[in-house]
Amino acid sequence: MQLPEPYQQHTQVGQPAGYTRPAHIELYTDREPIVYVPNAYGEMVPMLRSQAPSPTPAMQPRDLTPLPLIDPLAARMAGAGIGAGAAGAGVGWGLGQAFAGIATMGGAAGIAAIALLLLAAKVPVFGRASSTTHIHNETHNHNSWWSHSSTGR
Repeated sequence: MQLPEPYQQHTQVGQPAGYTRPAHIELYTDREPIVYVPNAYGEMVPMLRSQAPSPTPAMQPRDLTPLPLIDPLAARMAGAGIGAGAAGAGVGWGLGQAFAGIATMGGAAGIAAIALLLLAAKVPVFGRASSTTHIHNETHNHNSWWSHSSTGR
């Protein structure tokens, strides 16, 4: 028994005769540039620029000027400390000489000189007024139920 021959279409529907599909055209500007980068073994391998690692930035030049042997700020601080110590020693020596002179004056004159010095330290005529400031602060805290509290002055 012979079956009928299947239908074969001679031309594609909607296409003119002799029509071929256009080939894919790649322009030179469409292609991404290729760069060569070293791999783990030191060989240069091609790679697309978008996939290549970013280049390492150039090292900034270092300041190689020699540093001073002693830090200038430390030298100033040491000089200030030594100067303050010398000034304190001078003041102490001067006061010691003055009080030694008062102590050798004799009984009544030495006591009178010391009393005058103590009086000069307390009297406001010499430029120092003694004043007393009293500061009184009160803080009241009232606690109530359910974790409520109020604080006032």
